[in-house]
Amino acid sequence: MSDAAPRIGIDLGGTKIAAVGLTSDRQFTDIQQVDTPQNGYAETINIIKFLIERLELELRGEAKIGVGMPGSLTRQSGLVQNANSTWLNGKPFAEDLKSAIPRDYRFANDANCFALSEAHDGAGKGARSLFGIILGTGCGGGLVLNGEIIEGPNRIGGEWGHNPLPWAMPDEIPGPTCWCGRMGCMETWVSGPALAVDHVRHGGEDINAREIVERAHSGDAEGMRARASLERHADRLARGIAMVINIFDPERIVLGGGLSNMNHLYKDLPRLITPHIFADEQSIDIRPPKHGAMSGVRGAARLWD
Repeated sequence: MSDAAPRIGIDLGGTKIAAVGLTSDRQFTDIQQVDTPQNGYAETINIIKFLIERLELELRGEAKIGVGMPGSLTRQSGLVQNANSTWLNGKPFAEDLKSAIPRDYRFANDANCFALSEAHDGAGKGARSLFGIILGTGCGGGLVLNGEIIEGPNRIGGEWGHNPLPWAMPDEIPGPTCWCGRMGCMETWVSGPALAVDHVRHGGEDINAREIVERAHSGDAEGMRARASLERHADRLARGIAMVINIFDPERIVLGGGLSNMNHLYKDLPRLITPHIFADEQSIDIRPPKHGAMSGVRGAARLWD
């Protein structure tokens, strides 16, 4: 750390707000979680304020705050952009949080925080470059090079979720409508809800991604449909990852979010990615996260490292 002040990481998720303290001797406190108020902007600010104040009592002093959030803050206006928690978009989130509890803050996209955490002391430790992928209710990504987040002048580095599905098949064009207003975004194909919708589209039951994985082990007709849905999902995910590899060529790729628990991905993705990589000798290293669902909040605390 650059100074001895304690840190607090906040991970503002679509369903949970998590908070963790990082002491001056680099020890994490226990992680605290509360439900995210849906469409409750002022309540969100108040909950984050409460979590900061509670952790500062434990840390015995004012802390520097890192906030991982959906979307990002625009450079000129400071307003939230691109958040799938759409009620945040257009709001002066950083300004309002600083007014509620004045502290030193750093803000970053939640996928960037995940990638930073895994690069620092997780599944990406020792790798020079890393692509961290979030596959959950949405689809996000973060790029880390030499231990630093690649954010970019527009603060959208790694945001692959709102690029179109590459090498699309005729029946994948134009693709489902995304909340962002475009059609065929990666998020509409590889997120958890997208997997569930695709399963129904192909005659499956209306069940969630976890249940699709469970049904895939059965030998009945629904099990066959579930396996086919998982195969389509993995193929689309592979094409999307291949596009990033052809641009950034990360030394390591780490999956996060609820779908990172689908073990078949680590076996199937390298094989499915290979035909799309523009290299004669290929290195594709895809791993599950070391810190699981807690990686994002740990990375938020490390924004001050």
